[in-house]
Amino acid sequence: MSEGREKTWSGRFTQPTDPLMEQFSHSIQFDRRLFKADIEVNKAWAKALGRIGIYNGQELETVINALEEIDTEYHRGQLQIKTGDEDIHSANERWLTEKTGELGQRIHTGRSRNDQVVTDLRYYLRQEIDRIVDSIKALQGELIVVAENNIETVLPGYTHLRQAQPISLSHYTMAIFFQMQRDKVRLAEARKRVNVLGLGSGALAGAAFPVDRKFLAEQLGFEDISENSIDATSDRDFVFEVLSACSIIMVHLSRFCEDFIAWSSEAYGFVEIDQAFSTGSSMMPQKRNPDSLELIRGKSARVIGNQVKLLVLLKGLPHAYSRDLQEDKEPVFDTIDQTKMSLDIFKAVVQTMKINQEKMKGSLTQSLYATDLADYLVKGGIPFRNAHAIVGKIVSWIEQENKKFSELTLDEFKQYSPVFEKSVYQLFHPGYSLQLRNVRGGTGGASIRYQIKRAKKLLDK
Repeated sequence: MSEGREKTWSGRFTQPTDPLMEQFSHSIQFDRRLFKADIEVNKAWAKALGRIGIYNGQELETVINALEEIDTEYHRGQLQIKTGDEDIHSANERWLTEKTGELGQRIHTGRSRNDQVVTDLRYYLRQEIDRIVDSIKALQGELIVVAENNIETVLPGYTHLRQAQPISLSHYTMAIFFQMQRDKVRLAEARKRVNVLGLGSGALAGAAFPVDRKFLAEQLGFEDISENSIDATSDRDFVFEVLSACSIIMVHLSRFCEDFIAWSSEAYGFVEIDQAFSTGSSMMPQKRNPDSLELIRGKSARVIGNQVKLLVLLKGLPHAYSRDLQEDKEPVFDTIDQTKMSLDIFKAVVQTMKINQEKMKGSLTQSLYATDLADYLVKGGIPFRNAHAIVGKIVSWIEQENKKFSELTLDEFKQYSPVFEKSVYQLFHPGYSLQLRNVRGGTGGASIRYQIKRAKKLLDK
């Protein structure tokens, strides 16, 4: 960093800030990410000042042109941060003043960094929410492709990590789709509350100049205007909502990663993670580890931790702005980065992984058909609880005899209930079990096709 200048607030001070305090308090090392948002907010504010006579037409044009030059030069690496630049907002004001002199010194008329920062953050978050939603949509598109190609692919469905009932791989894949759909809805709801203009609130009491806040909202694309200036400058609910939505996304991804990690192991062999998203061992030459999925699972803890950080940060603050709120930026930026990257990596894993249909089908045990067997008795007129008990006794017996359901003779079935007929043997085929469940939301082929059709409509929206 180059040597600095006096602080924007240094007028009432008679001694400089201690160097250690400088290091401790500066946020420009991370809040420079708000650069583009701050440029746009400054341009809108300059135009609002022009409408009330703080700038005349020529002066306003000069300021706008200078801000656009700063935007270009910053991205070319032509602008230097100085030690006096506490944050990106003060850096932008300094660069503007260096280019325009006294005109730059007017830019902060009627404005506080309190309403400036919160507006920058809302502007930034609005864009990042849209990018995360785009990543979710891309993942959902890949999930639909997998679902369409695996309607007849049967594998064991598990509860308590024990084989429970046959399901299609498409049914499982669509479960991911619909969880991601809810994540999109949560983000869209959060975006509505993010998309509120705080600029014009001043430090906490509102601007003392008659700036047109409706004009500012239109210039910056905000759909609403904050109703209370204290609330506008101190509120971080909108940040917490975004972090909460991202935490839920990461929990969803983590749980599905856990399944794929298990399925890609030698014990299952259901899927093979592409080498591009696997790593090896520094010691064991044979290893091929699903590190992409393990890292997503690990980063979910990181994102959840960021959410907790913000909760703890907010819980003891008085209303109106406190410097503690500077600490909201790093958890936000990190959460945005980790969530979007995790979604993109998970999509790539889904897109490139190989599915071993034969291994899935071959892993089915006939115990999976116990529920179908109980339902068969119910259709024969036996109350479900009685049917459940009968099948439980059959299961206990075949386990002792090391037999399968399909190996029992009809006479052996009838020892447990006279309702059993030859038709019982059709139950012991995975495809038949799936087709019994064509109720809406079920794993049957017709139900899956409806889910896919519904998913495509949702994605087109």
